Amino acid sequence: MKKLGFGFMRLPLKNDGDFKHVDLNKVKQMVDIFISRGFNYFDTAYGYHEEKSEEILREAVVKRYPRESLLIADKMPTIRVKSAEDYPIFFQTQLERCGVEYFDYYLLHNIWKKSYAETEEFGGFDFIANKISEGRIKHFGFSFHDEPELLETVLKNHPEVEFVQLQINYLDWKSPTVRAEECYKIARKYGKEIIVMEPNKGGSLTNLPEEAEILFRDYAPEKSPASWAMRFVASLDGVKLVLSGMNTIDQVEENTLFMDNFIPLNDEEKEIIEKVRAIVEKNSAIGCTKCRYCTENCPMEIPIPEYFSAYNTYKLTHNMGNAGMYYRRYANGRSLASQCIKCGNCEDHCPQHLKIRDLLEEIAHTFEI
Repeated sequence: MKKLGFGFMRLPLKNDGDFKHVDLNKVKQMVDIFISRGFNYFDTAYGYHEEKSEEILREAVVKRYPRESLLIADKMPTIRVKSAEDYPIFFQTQLERCGVEYFDYYLLHNIWKKSYAETEEFGGFDFIANKISEGRIKHFGFSFHDEPELLETVLKNHPEVEFVQLQINYLDWKSPTVRAEECYKIARKYGKEIIVMEPNKGGSLTNLPEEAEILFRDYAPEKSPASWAMRFVASLDGVKLVLSGMNTIDQVEENTLFMDNFIPLNDEEKEIIEKVRAIVEKNSAIGCTKCRYCTENCPMEIPIPEYFSAYNTYKLTHNMGNAGMYYRRYANGRSLASQCIKCGNCEDHCPQHLKIRDLLEEIAHTFEI
């Protein structure tokens, strides 16, 4: 298996901000390039693109290529499971949406303290084991966004798990919140292969401060910031695959090019990345990856990731004109940041453990006063 996977999480849209209506024709073009270059791993999930991602995968991939040539990964939506009876319902729905009879890779989605306790209570691991015995799942793992101590507990209790999907990138590697390096070491301690998600931290490592970009450019003018971030994680021992949520043809062209002829980082490149990390960390405002788990549970339907993006633009550029324009555009027809009722649902499901309620208050103060 080549080390690059196509994540169906941030697909090109027909209209900016309308995540339900994906540009299917463009996705097909991207898929054709991806497959023509020898890559075949596709990752989706129940809730991606407002529950349309799996269907898009069926139309763009499964219906157009021989099933045996593809590696399809999907995830049980643990956030929506309320009883043991829900597992077979969700699983059958996913098979039908994707147009497949089995999944090559299947994950328990976003295991954290609460979802892990419920998965144990509802018999989620036993359900997966039964589907493996039926031939409906080939390889089993889980995605994880919590503390390394919990990761060790899960792996110790469930040696049958084959792989772990972790958020790893050079910015989160030493982060006291994400603790990516510690989670990585726990997974390797238990001999688990790793699939990396968020290698570019939701795109935030593709648009760097000028000071950081110069460091990369001076060493290798032909290499983009995205390629440095991807190579950082792909160079780690035990990393089986790196997922990229590509949304343009250019991204597919570039990623498949350097991942097809993958060259691990050398020591000098590692030193440069460490310097870049320090610069980015100094200039970062909100470490949002635009996963949109927060919006699935917001009763006010506030476009939280978009507001965070506008705020980050302001903090990076100090240009209220452009940032304010973005905020007003995102807010058109939607709830303002100031309309947050502080219920906390968003924070319960944020993989980055952001204090979203406080941040929305700051954003309201910045853009609405």
